[in-house]
Amino acid sequence: MRILLVDDHTLFRRGMRMMLTELMPEAQLYEADSCDALAQFDGEAFDAVLLDLNMPGAGGLQALELTKAYFPASTVMVVSGEEQPGVIRSVIERGAAGFLPKTANPETMMGALRIVLAGGVYLPAQAINFGNAVSINRLTERQRAVLRLALKGVPNKLIGRELGLSEGTVKSHLSAAFRLLDVRNRTEALYVVAQSGLRI
Repeated sequence: MRILLVDDHTLFRRGMRMMLTELMPEAQLYEADSCDALAQFDGEAFDAVLLDLNMPGAGGLQALELTKAYFPASTVMVVSGEEQPGVIRSVIERGAAGFLPKTANPETMMGALRIVLAGGVYLPAQAINFGNAVSINRLTERQRAVLRLALKGVPNKLIGRELGLSEGTVKSHLSAAFRLLDVRNRTEALYVVAQSGLRI
């Protein structure tokens, strides 16, 4: 497994490296101290990129966008000292597979990594304030299939093509799933799925 750590604080980066080496001795770990430094890895593939948002130069959401542009096939999890729900929501909306506070303990970090590497979404509990996670159990198999693709960012037209449904039928299934989950859109649905700890 190849993991890239992107953080401008050397001590934090080295601490993360030591912790990951202890928890995942088989992992190959790489480091970058800025988004500019990502150029040295252009064309390489990583299973996961752990990204700090607050760095000199390109930072914040721009750092996430640049990272995803360099490594479109990689799972990107934001690791940040900013824990405001608005920030967490923004990074998820822009394609991050999870958000891990820098205050998290090693066990939480490992659990979060396992979730995102398995194709799930990890969010800290304090970021989730709405939705009915229990309602996931009430989704039909077809609603689950449509929602599963929607939460991966697949457009309705392509969901329909993959499942043999019309675009209108896809929209109907999504609307029904959103009503059951008591959410308004895909982003809120992501939060509820993450909160539930269930696979859809």
